[in-house]
Amino acid sequence: MKNIYLLVPPKTHPLDIIGPAQLFYECIEYGADLKLYFVSSTLDNEVTSTLGLGFSQLSTYQNFELTTGDILVVPGIKFSLLNDPVFKRESREFYSWLNQQYHNGATMVSVCTGAFLLAHAGLLKGKRATTHWKAFDVFEQNFPETELLKNRLFVENDRIYTSAGMLSGIDLCLYLVEKEFGVKFAVEIAKEVVMYFRRGASDPQLSIFLKYRNHLDNRIHDAQDFISKNLEQSFTIEDIADSVHMSARNLTRLFKKTIGITIGDYHTKLRVEQAVHLLAEGYTMVYTAEQCGLKSTSQLRSLLKKFQDILPADLNDFN
Repeated sequence: MKNIYLLVPPKTHPLDIIGPAQLFYECIEYGADLKLYFVSSTLDNEVTSTLGLGFSQLSTYQNFELTTGDILVVPGIKFSLLNDPVFKRESREFYSWLNQQYHNGATMVSVCTGAFLLAHAGLLKGKRATTHWKAFDVFEQNFPETELLKNRLFVENDRIYTSAGMLSGIDLCLYLVEKEFGVKFAVEIAKEVVMYFRRGASDPQLSIFLKYRNHLDNRIHDAQDFISKNLEQSFTIEDIADSVHMSARNLTRLFKKTIGITIGDYHTKLRVEQAVHLLAEGYTMVYTAEQCGLKSTSQLRSLLKKFQDILPADLNDFN
């Protein structure tokens, strides 16, 4: 069994807690062996949120000792409270506890400005992180030894995850569900809660969270959509640039800066994913080559051969 601890600090944002809690609850309804705990970050068992909505019947943090496999979700709190000297002083023992739980083996998941709580606990020193865009400047001023990534929905470290905001926190929790229980299970949970995936109808990637989609630049998302929707067609970088109202030179530069690979490499990876998907579904080499925008089956075989080390074992015979 995995224990999911949902932290409830004072002046927290309710959706930061309720969103992940509902997602994990649906996992339980679908048979996942999980247990949820709602934990106060103070010695009180009642906490008032930013909306005035109260949380009661909480267990105080001192009652818990987390261990390997446990997950602690840390929500955002009212921005003015983050640098309040009284709050900082009163939270010292909690921050010490938070730090210890990580070193006990627990996984930390922050939502929105919850990254500040992890940072105050000393857990983000020398690591990468993200937080809400309104808090970037304050975060950098307070935690210069943390590399702040400003164009990410979430950032993954060794058992420490930070997310940009309320909804990206829910996306992050779904990502963790996928890692733990697999793609099929995560798809069922996403359907149950009617979550929107950032994917187009023709995207060949099977993963819930598309690789190279973990960024916030809508122009690059549109360029990626254009490539995936026109995978069977012949097009140029100029065609992509025209579709997103950018120059080819600017698009080429921004594309690589944003996702870390070139347009050509991204196009190739999509072709490989599409080919693997179609061949696994039983389609012929001829049809698969056409749907990948390739001129012949020999081109398809050559492409697959380059990626033979990552192909599923049952597809190695195709190349």
